[in-house]
This record gives sequence, structure tokens and C-alpha cells, in this order.
Amino acid sequence: MLHLSDQKYTQQHILERYSAVKNLRNRPHYKVLNRIILALFIIGIIVLFLPWTQNVSGSGAVTALKPSQRPQTVNTIIPGKIEKWYVEEGDFVKKGDTIIFLSEVKEEYFDPNLLQNTKNQADAKKMALESYGGKVTALNTQITALEGEKSLKHQQAKNKIRQSLLKIKSDSMDFEAIKTQVKIAATQAERSIQLQKEGLKPLTDVEEKRLKLLDAQAKSITQENKLLTARNELINARLEIERLSAEYAEKTAKANSDKYTAMSSQFDASAQLSKLENQYANYNIRNGMYYVKAPQDGYVTRALQSGVGETVKEGIAIVSIMPAAYELAVETYVNPIDITLLKKDEKIRVWFDGWPTIVFSGWPDMSYGTFGGRIVAIDNSISPNGKYRVLIAPDKSEDPWPKQLSMGSGAETIALLETVPVWFEIWRTLNGFPPNYYQSEKPATSKK
Repeated sequence: MLHLSDQKYTQQHILERYSAVKNLRNRPHYKVLNRIILALFIIGIIVLFLPWTQNVSGSGAVTALKPSQRPQTVNTIIPGKIEKWYVEEGDFVKKGDTIIFLSEVKEEYFDPNLLQNTKNQADAKKMALESYGGKVTALNTQITALEGEKSLKHQQAKNKIRQSLLKIKSDSMDFEAIKTQVKIAATQAERSIQLQKEGLKPLTDVEEKRLKLLDAQAKSITQENKLLTARNELINARLEIERLSAEYAEKTAKANSDKYTAMSSQFDASAQLSKLENQYANYNIRNGMYYVKAPQDGYVTRALQSGVGETVKEGIAIVSIMPAAYELAVETYVNPIDITLLKKDEKIRVWFDGWPTIVFSGWPDMSYGTFGGRIVAIDNSISPNGKYRVLIAPDKSEDPWPKQLSMGSGAETIALLETVPVWFEIWRTLNGFPPNYYQSEKPATSKK
């Protein structure tokens, strides 16, 4: 077994021979340092259990609460040439004040009497429309008269038919009576001839009977002729009704044709009149568009077009106007991971660029220079910068926002959430979890 000396003890014994080493061992610095380290460690442990308010931060800019109160551009409605400017940059304009005057550049509107000529055309077409209306009324009256005349003619023809029927009936009865007389005369003539052969009648009596028979036969022929004539008159009366129906149908059809032609011309004139009135209204409105006017009270911040005689297209921006009256708001942008934690009407803390501010995000009670706000709108679609836009209005229950704020100045926001220990916040941040990620669900009984 080797007998080795204690090198550590030997080296320490050698160092103690020096006075400098002895002085270092007697100084109290090491003890103080150890106490400081121990105190810092204890303080760090205590800090880990301090309360920390979770928050959702965002950055944005000051804007107006309502779209109508935000800066806007005034555009031309029609193309034209700039003839005169009525405002300068920085001027205050009221609603309806003229900004610039444009002159016409399209050849179809060059006529200085275009509006009056169009009105004259519309008046002439209106008179033509009234004339066609009068013609239609006259044709309606004519058709009514034809219908009345037709009815009277038909009644007259029907009366004639009835007369013919009665005459036929009368002639038929007369014809039957004559036929009876012929039979009687024939019987008497035969009897006279027979008696004359027997010598009981003279020859003159036979001749007299024969004359009566001939006379009765002649009357029979005449009466039959009358009966046939009456029947022909009945046929003619019936044909007259057909002729009258055809004649008045033709007259009525012609009158209706003229009526429909007049109505067609009337409708065409009405359509042309509406077109001319529309053109007149358009020309009248266009004349008012030569003057570009201010849409609301505000300040002319910048002239986007310059010069006189410059041609501009329709819809081009002329000037930008800042409304005189507006309600301040802040539009801030929040990361997508935090957007589900924000709700409408939730309170927000806001501070502005250039305004004295001391902010402790985890201890909001210790912050200074922040202002209260509430969420009024949250976009449902993501913005081009990859974040969601949130619109914040002033909280009326707290101090008002500074009046010195200008539109477009920067702003920072913090939405305060739950209070958790510092160690939990450090652990959540290191793991990349969003605030309020873990929420204990209440039992079903409590929900019920």
C-alpha cells in the first residue's frame, strides 16, 4: 500500500504562509454575496406566485368611429375639363360648396340649347300623344254608333221577316180558299153538264158554270203567284239580315283596325315621350354635375388634381376632405390565435403615440396614461397583414380621450383577461399556449 501525502492539505498549508491569503479569508464579502444570492432566490420564488393579468395586445391607429366621418376623396361623376378652382388646400367647406367647375368634353353634349331642344321635342311628342288619344276616342264613338245602327237595322229586318211570314200565312189561307172555290165550281159545272144532257138545264146555265170555273181557276193561279211572291220576300228578308251582319262587321272591323293603329301609335308616342323625358332629366342632372360639390362639412386636406384646362375622367379623385365633426376610435390588429378571446362590448385599455404613458401589461393598476375603450366591431375575415382588425370606441364610463389626437396617429391596445400566477404565465408563454386556453368546465348540475 502506497503512502501518499495529502496534496490538498499541503497546498492549503503552503498558501496560508502568505499574508494576502490570510486577509482574503478574513474578509466578509463572500458571506454577503451568498446572502444576496439567497435573498434573490427567495424573492424570485415569491414573484413566481404573484398575480399576473393575462392580456391580448395589439397595435393600430386612430380613426373615426363611423365610415361617414373618416377622410374621404371627392370624385368626378362625369368626364370633363377643369375650368376653375373654388377652394385651396386647408380651406373649410360646407356641404354643397363648389370645389371645381368642369366643362363638357363629349361632342354629343356640346349644344348649348340641348336642354331646351329636348324639352321642345318632349312637348311635341306629348301633343302627338294627345292627338292619338283623341283619335282613339273618336273611333270608339264611331264603333258605338255602328253597333247602334246595326242593332236598328237588324230589328227592321226582323220586322220585315215577320211581316213576310204573316203575309205568307194570309196568302196561304186565301190560296186554300180559292182552291176550295175551284173544286166547288168544277163540281157545279159537271152537275150542270149532266143536267143539261138530261134536258133539265139549259145550255146557257152550263156555259155560266163553266165561266165561273175558269174564273176560279184564274184566281187560284193568281193567289198561288202571290203566295210564291211572299215566300220570296221572306227569303230576301233573311238574306238582308245576313247582308247587314256582313256589312256592319266589315265597318266595325275597319273602325277597330283604325282604332288599334291609333292605339299602337299612341303607345309608341308614349314610349318616345318617356324616353325624351328621361333624356331631359338626364341632361338636366348632368348640367348640375359640372360643379363638383363638397359632400359634407370638412377641411380640404389635399388637392389630388392640379391646374386649369386639365382633362379628367369620370370617377377620378379630385380632392381629399377630412370631416369637421367625427367621433374618435382606434382600429387595432390582433393575432389570429388571440381573436377568439375577444368579444363585442369588451373593455380595452388604449394608449397613444406621443402621449406620456407608463404601461405594465401584467399589472394594469400600476399603469399610467392609458385610456378606456370598448370593442364595437371585430372583422370576420383576416386582413392583408395576417391579423384581424378590431374597432375600439371610447368607454364613456371613464375619462375621455385626449382632444389633441389626430387621425392616423399610432395606438397600442391591451385587452385584460384572467388573473393567473406569474409562473403559469411563464409556462404558458414558453409552451406557446394562448391566454385562457385551459378553462375548467362546470359540472352538468351547475349548468342545469
